[in-house]
Amino acid sequence: MTATTVTELTDIESVGTEPAATTRSETAPQHLTPQVRATLVTGTQVHVTAGSHEFTIDEPAGLGGTDLGANPVEHLLAALGACQVITFQVWAGTLGFRLDSVDVQLSGHLDLRGFFGTAEGVRPGFDGIQVDVRITGPETRERYDALVAAVEEHCPVLDNLRSRVPVETVVTVG
Repeated sequence: MTATTVTELTDIESVGTEPAATTRSETAPQHLTPQVRATLVTGTQVHVTAGSHEFTIDEPAGLGGTDLGANPVEHLLAALGACQVITFQVWAGTLGFRLDSVDVQLSGHLDLRGFFGTAEGVRPGFDGIQVDVRITGPETRERYDALVAAVEEHCPVLDNLRSRVPVETVVTVG
């Protein structure tokens, strides 16, 4: 892995990451298989390892936690926001124009009755997510609209939230 300082938001060609990040091929699959481990510490506190990174996920005190970290749905929103910012950066470079800054604010609404199972027909997840994007740079509104369309089409986390992704759970006891 090569460490490179990115001096401009759209300077993606010089970034060396795993796997062969800046190689683009229309024919050869370029698979990435991220792996994450989440382990109960105590109460609602969870230790997470994602690659070489470690962090804590927890619930606020009002939901039985100790508030030592953002909760899982905040991490979901953070994953979407970060992925969108990165996708804006990559596609601005791909489309060949300058992007000075991107700020994404997200909020979601969920009804805790779904999580606690206290009301039939209430789902445990978000019933909607609001994404507010602020872009600055010298391009026209039309060019930024084209960039937004590219992000909507190519953001992996957004795709996972909009599409039904099969999730297989295997449980080992003992």
